[in-house]
This record gives sequence, structure tokens and C-alpha cells, in this order.
Amino acid sequence: MSDKLIAFYSRAGENYVNGMIKTLTVGNTEVAAGIIAELTGADSFKIEQVQSYSDDYNECIAQAQSDQKREARPELKSYPDSIDAYDTIYLGFPNYWSTMPMAVFTFLEHFDFTGKTIKPFCTHEGSGMGSGVSDIKKLCPSAKVDKGLAIHGGSVQGARKDIEKWINE
Repeated sequence: MSDKLIAFYSRAGENYVNGMIKTLTVGNTEVAAGIIAELTGADSFKIEQVQSYSDDYNECIAQAQSDQKREARPELKSYPDSIDAYDTIYLGFPNYWSTMPMAVFTFLEHFDFTGKTIKPFCTHEGSGMGSGVSDIKKLCPSAKVDKGLAIHGGSVQGARKDIEKWINE
């Protein structure tokens, strides 16, 4: 078992990539999480909702926006048994309207991150990290939250050097 965990939310299916709708078999954030796993040897955990959003992009957008407006905390399929053994948590998510998907809020509120270092990374199509880092700091006030890494989703396959640099900062 590693002392590092990659916890990430990612969405396959129809996604907005480089100005058009494309169907992804693996979501962009999951691709980035895989690169981080290769570089660090960290354990991985995929944050998944019990009721997934639609594979249809426009329907997904409506569902996710509704959850955000209601400040919903979607039920998750599972959680790691514990995060006690992890010193560093790489937290990945796509930028949903300037923050994290609500399922990531659910995940963060489930655990005590006291003494942990959280290294956030997000994929986006032009909006960067948004308020993701400040939202994590509010939810996990006893954690050290490092500088986040924003990865353009359409370029995630070529982001290895940027990810490696960020890991080593």
C-alpha cells in the first residue's frame, strides 16, 4: 500500500472537447489520474455516484447543474475503507461551472483530512481550476491544500511533462 492516494471523479461518454461534443471511452480526468499513478505509484480510487449522470452531454449538463444549484450531495457507490494510511491525496475532477462536481463534495465531507496534503488537479476546456482549490480549503480546513494543476481536457494525453513537474513541486 502506498502512502499516496489518487481520488478522482471522471466522466466518460459524451464530453465537450476542443469546441465539439466527442464520445470518450475514458474520461479526461481518469486519463490524468492514470498518468499520476504511473509517475507516483499511488493507489487509485474512482469517485462514482450511485445515480450516474446521463451519457448524453446535454442531459448530463442539466443534471449536474441542478445538483450544483441545490448544493446536492449525491450518494456514492463506495468509499475507501480508510484514508488514515495516506499522507498525500491527489484529488482529481473535471471543472463543473467553476468548481468540483457535487460528488467530490460528498467524498470530501465523508473523511477527516487533518494532517493530510491534498494536491488538486482538474481537467477543463478553458476555465482552469475555478474555485476548486478554495472550495477544498473550506471543506478540509485542517488539511494542507497545495497549488492545483489545471489540465486542458483536450490535451490531457500530452500533459505528462506538466503533470510530472506539478508532482515534483
